[in-house]
Amino acid sequence: MLTESGEILDCKLRGKFRVQELKSTNPVAVGDIVRIELEEKSASITEIEKRRNYILRKSVNLSARMHILCANVDQALILFTIANPVTTLGYVDRLLVSCEAYGIKAVVIFNKMDKLESDKELQKLREFAATYSQIGYQVIMTNAKDAKHRDNLVGILKDKVSFVVGRSGAGKSTLINLAEPMLKLKTSDTSGGEGRGRHTTTYAEMFNLSFGGSIIDSPGFREMEIYDIRKDELAHFFPEMLQALPSCKYKNCNHVNEPGCRVRAAVEKGQISESRYHTYLGMLQEVE
Repeated sequence: MLTESGEILDCKLRGKFRVQELKSTNPVAVGDIVRIELEEKSASITEIEKRRNYILRKSVNLSARMHILCANVDQALILFTIANPVTTLGYVDRLLVSCEAYGIKAVVIFNKMDKLESDKELQKLREFAATYSQIGYQVIMTNAKDAKHRDNLVGILKDKVSFVVGRSGAGKSTLINLAEPMLKLKTSDTSGGEGRGRHTTTYAEMFNLSFGGSIIDSPGFREMEIYDIRKDELAHFFPEMLQALPSCKYKNCNHVNEPGCRVRAAVEKGQISESRYHTYLGMLQEVE
C-alpha cells in the first residue's frame, strides 16, 4: 500500500472485510482509498472508503462472484492489437460497456502499429478505428516501442489516474515504460506461432507518474465477462444504441425481434455497427 507521504507499507486485511465482501474475490482493489492502523511491524486496513467508480468482471473460477479490476480511476486505456496477439471487437466492447456502466472515460489505443505487415491488416485497423471514433470514443494509434509517441501519451495520462487493460502481450507494460522509462517494468514478446501473449504482469499495481497522475498496470486476460448489469439496462451502455432507444415502439424493447425496434432499423441502415450489435446480442444472453 502507498501512503499519502509516499511510503510503501505491507498491510493485512481485517477479518471483517473478508466477511462483508462475499460477492468479491478481492475485497480490496488497486486504487482503493483505505484507512490503516499502524502496528509494531505491520499495518492493518481498518476501513475502505466508498469507491467513486470501479471496473469489475465475473470471476473466472467462481461464476457467482466478481473480481474488481480497479477502483477510483479517471480513465481506462483499452489496448487493441490487430495481431500479436489478436484482440477481438467483442473483448473491447465488453470493456467499453463496463466503463460506461460505472462512469469511466475510455480511450481505445491501437498498439503495435509496427506489427502490421499487410494491406488487409491496415484496412482492418482503419475500419475498427472508425467504428469506435464514430461512436465518440477517443482513438489513439501508437507503437509503444517508439519514443516519438511519448509526448502524445504523456498528454493523455498527465494528472489523471489511468487503468491500462488488454490481452496478455498487447503491450501494457511497454506502454507504461514509454510514458515513464524509469519504471523499467518487465516486458516480453508474444509467444508461439499463434501470437499468444505471455503474462509478464501477475497482479495489478499502481505507479505514480513523475509528470503528475498515476497509472495502473494489470495482468492480461483472454475473456471479459460482465457482471452486475441487468438485461433491461444493457443497451444503455452502448452510446449509439442509447440515442435510438426513445424511438422504439415498445418501452421494454430488447432490440432482438420486436416490431418497431429503432435499434434494429439503425443496424440495417448501417447507422449502428453490426459487430457492436452482435456483441450486444451475445451479452444479452449472458445476463439472461
